[in-house]
Amino acid sequence: MRTKNLTLAALVLTAGLSLTACQGGDSDAATRTNDSSSASSSSGGSSDDSSASASDKDTSAAGDDSTTTKSAGSGSGGGQITTGACKTADLGFSTTHGMGENDLVVRLENNGDDTCSLKGFPGVDLKSEDASGPLSAKRTDLAAPAVALAPGEITRFTLHYPAAEGSGARVSSIEVTPPNETHSKSLSVSLRLQVSEGADQKVTVDPVGTGK
Repeated sequence: MRTKNLTLAALVLTAGLSLTACQGGDSDAATRTNDSSSASSSSGGSSDDSSASASDKDTSAAGDDSTTTKSAGSGSGGGQITTGACKTADLGFSTTHGMGENDLVVRLENNGDDTCSLKGFPGVDLKSEDASGPLSAKRTDLAAPAVALAPGEITRFTLHYPAAEGSGARVSSIEVTPPNETHSKSLSVSLRLQVSEGADQKVTVDPVGTGK
C-alpha cells in the first residue's frame, strides 16, 4: 500500500496538479450521488453555499455568458431568453455509467426558477485516499456548445479515465465546477484509477452539452 501511495503522489506532483481545475472555454462513470456542497477548485460548483469542503478560488472563466444564448447540444431552454450563466447553487448533480467502460457521466439539472446557460469545460478534480493531492482532469479537444437549460432540464458531460489493471488507486470523490463558476460540488464516486507513468494525462473531461 505504501508503494502505491508514493507512486500516485509522485504522479500528481510531477504533473504539477493542484486543487485548481480546468474551466469553461471554446475547445459529458459509477454511482448516482446526493448533492453535498463544497467550495470551488477551479470551475465547478456547490448547490449549498452554506457548506464548503474546498476553498473558493479566483479563476478566469471562459465561455459565453450571453443572456440571449440559445441551446445547442443537450438542454433546450424551451426557447426562452436565459438569465445568464447557471449558478452552482441552482444545479442538481448526479453521476452514472457512460457509454464506455471507463467513462463517468455527470448530469447537471437546472433546479432554479429561470432559464440559464452553460458553455465550456467544467473543472473536475479526482480525490483519492491513496494520493497526497487531487488529480485534475485535462480538457479534450471537443468544441463546447452553448447550452440553455430551462427549469427542470438536464445536460451532461463525460469524464474519461484509465481503469486500474489490478488494485490501482481508489477515487472516492470528485469536485465539479461548472463553466463560469467559482463554487464546486463534491460528488461521491467509486473508481479505480490506474497508477503508472503518464496515467494522469489520460484523465480527461469533455465540455458540457456533449455526449449521450
